[in-house]
Amino acid sequence: MFTGLVEDVGKVKNIKISSKGGTLEVITSLKEIKVGDSIAVNGVCLTVTKVEDSIISFDLSPETLRRSNLSKAFVGDLVNLERAIKVGDRLGGHILLGHVDFTSRIESFRSVGDHYELKIYIPDEWILYFVEKGSVGIDGISLTVNTVEGNLISLNIIPHTYQNTNLKGRKEGDHVNIEVDILGKYVINYLSKRRERRLDQLLERLF
Repeated sequence: MFTGLVEDVGKVKNIKISSKGGTLEVITSLKEIKVGDSIAVNGVCLTVTKVEDSIISFDLSPETLRRSNLSKAFVGDLVNLERAIKVGDRLGGHILLGHVDFTSRIESFRSVGDHYELKIYIPDEWILYFVEKGSVGIDGISLTVNTVEGNLISLNIIPHTYQNTNLKGRKEGDHVNIEVDILGKYVINYLSKRRERRLDQLLERLF
């Protein structure tokens, strides 16, 4: 489990992708990493398979490549890194599982005074999960949704977040990983199942 507070911005050293999956090597300044550790890479929970000096390696499953923007990563790309939280750690952001739901494109990314405004397109099937002042994971960064207008969400990026994440290298048209709030998932799933049960009960009474 993660909180969306990026610990380091790593750099892709090598990536190999095939129809059966892939492997990823990242250069990082993070310390005390060992084989078997869970690390969120752009918000994707991956298991460390090898540690050699400042280089950590991961295996990429077909599902990871299908769901995330790691399938489009190139050597030299910046990636957000966060180690899994320990029991007793502060939850400075919000609960993230490292299970990316989908990727979507940046519609606009512009500076507004000292801050930045980021707008991302959200497909119809996912827009229900977004509310003003709710939380969302963008490339593993815990961010607050400022507004929801149609299929666009707007987020405010403070200078610290911009400088200490891969957002400093992002631009309009890029695709980012998105993990919706797990609490919202459970609520919507519950309400959906409840509606289905009520509909079934109504049909039984009618027929």
